[in-house]
Amino acid sequence: MPGYVLHVGAAVECAHKTPSAATPLAANPRVRVSGQATILKNAPYAVANCPFNPGTPSPCLTATWTTAADKVMSMGQPLVLTDSQARTAPNAVSLDTTRSQTRVKAR
Repeated sequence: MPGYVLHVGAAVECAHKTPSAATPLAANPRVRVSGQATILKNAPYAVANCPFNPGTPSPCLTATWTTAADKVMSMGQPLVLTDSQARTAPNAVSLDTTRSQTRVKAR
């Protein structure tokens, strides 16, 4: 199913929601949408401000993408879409895209 291509400026948060914010630790310099670099599947995300307090359970710290585009690649890696799935560490919850560009779709 097609989804919008995720870019650096998109609003992404862990499933524990606001005020968490997930940001990519690497961007794809070769493909841009809405003037911003896109994200490749192998790019890890850092999660900040997860509402879980330190202790048990721990707050989300990082995330990795488990799915991405099937047919659109850049630099040998699939592009991440707004409907791609990710898992955070240490809690293994998803990342949710709350705001992104809505002009470029991929499969």
